[in-house]
Amino acid sequence: MGLPVRAQAKYWGIAAAAIVLILMLLGDVMMPFLVGMAVAYFLDPVADRLERAGFSRVGATVTITLCALVIFVLGALLVLPSMIEQAVALVNAAPDLASHLHAFLTERFPSLADNGSTVRKTLTGIGEAVQAKGGELLNGVLTSVVSIVDMVVLVVLVPVITFYLLMDWDRMVAEVDRLLPRDHAPVIRRLAGEIDRTLAGFIRGQGTVCLILGVFYAVALGLLGLNYGLIVGFVAGMISFIPYVGAVVGGVLALGLALFQFWGEWWMIAIAGGIFFAGQQIEGHILTPKLVGGSVGLHPVWLIFALSAFGSLFGFVGLLAAVPVAAALGVLTRFFIAQYMDSRLYRGMAGRDDAPAPDSDEDAA
Repeated sequence: MGLPVRAQAKYWGIAAAAIVLILMLLGDVMMPFLVGMAVAYFLDPVADRLERAGFSRVGATVTITLCALVIFVLGALLVLPSMIEQAVALVNAAPDLASHLHAFLTERFPSLADNGSTVRKTLTGIGEAVQAKGGELLNGVLTSVVSIVDMVVLVVLVPVITFYLLMDWDRMVAEVDRLLPRDHAPVIRRLAGEIDRTLAGFIRGQGTVCLILGVFYAVALGLLGLNYGLIVGFVAGMISFIPYVGAVVGGVLALGLALFQFWGEWWMIAIAGGIFFAGQQIEGHILTPKLVGGSVGLHPVWLIFALSAFGSLFGFVGLLAAVPVAAALGVLTRFFIAQYMDSRLYRGMAGRDDAPAPDSDEDAA
């Protein structure tokens, strides 16, 4: 005889509370394991494909790990320093950009030249605020990254954890499936499959789209010769998981910088805008249909809320866990809504098989 529903709810509630408590207590200790798990999950389809091509699981894992390490090291040595340099330079140049914008406006609207004008004070304040707050933000980000993700974690722990998780991924999934409560195993498998499809569509599909768009924007703006093009393109690509936001933010920044740098060379300014228009076309007609497919079930507003809430509660570890938890909660919410819609609580008397049929005369009326 199975456990009563109330007892099951109590035990599952205790398990969920224990997981949350572990995340809160262990904090940064969990970070390399969560990163390793995320990377292993991302790369598992590649390992499966290599296995089908004739590799052993160990051989596929070694091949993927070596390729990933080479790409990571090259990116850290060649790209990261330039991005940090451009980000710092862009923040420091904010007051000058605000001054140039003010000069541009006053040339066409002389009334703005008054020292007490609201527009002049606003532009000056924006430039100084960006420089001050942006510098603090960059220093804080760099300091936190150095303190949290130290070289030991990057070079040793994460690759080792990823290697073992990737090698044993299918075995771990089978073991978890073996431990499922038999009465609920079919439902749990179905929900887990929906969560997996959501995560695969978002993390693997949308993550790849963001990476491709970031590289495309950065390279295209760099070839155009736009100052700070590398950091603008990278930021635009990384926030492209929110529909149109990446292209709009990146396009506005790129056009604004192009106006200052290429004033009078209108074709250069048009190319800067055309890069983001082309990126949107590539994303909408090629990348998203091929890599993401249909809806992944994560609304942008829900995703932003999850990132904000989990980041505030659990810090960097919360940011890593936000997307999987948001996907799981979304699937579970849809499941419970479907259960509610099929219950007597929702259907009431109309849902009873023995409910009296409506009077024919009243229906005719």
